[in-house]
Amino acid sequence: MSTPLALDADQAHTRLAELTVLDVRTPGEYASGHLPGALNVPLDQLDRALPALRALRGDLLVVCASGARSANACATLAGAGIRAMTLTGGTADWSRRGLALGRPASGGPGVWPMDRQVRFTAGTLVLAGLGLSLAHPAWLLLSAGVAGGLVFSAVSGTCGMAALLSKLPHNRPRPADLEATLEALAARASAPESTR
Repeated sequence: MSTPLALDADQAHTRLAELTVLDVRTPGEYASGHLPGALNVPLDQLDRALPALRALRGDLLVVCASGARSANACATLAGAGIRAMTLTGGTADWSRRGLALGRPASGGPGVWPMDRQVRFTAGTLVLAGLGLSLAHPAWLLLSAGVAGGLVFSAVSGTCGMAALLSKLPHNRPRPADLEATLEALAARASAPESTR
């Protein structure tokens, strides 16, 4: 797999007005703060957006929390013949540099980023396994299983726990939200470049 084209936060900030920004995090993560003007298409819904993304003119910047999911998305897009760039360091680096994050008008509490959800869940399961092992030592297998999963995740660059957590209702897009995003992408594709 080739390395996707990348922009750092400062480069992206300078070019933000001319870019179409696609945030591939979960809707809950997107609601907690995203690049201004970013459209949310969760990574597992990217295939549904391919026709609209093929029609876009101009540069496409793909964003996630750290850059890992956006790099995966760029590989998927490249396989579909769509040229895209990734944001190095993701929204975490964007925020760390003091650049503004947008939030949906609906307000409400933000959802933790996926890496934080994974750390919380893994820690809770390890502590539960240790606590329950006082009743029966076999519960230590729960803690060992989580530890093994974390090691596998680090080595493979994939995370089964994140895949499971992304299925929770607060991490899933409402169908109307995804349709609105696809309509916005279609509108961008048909708009003259000077009006973006």
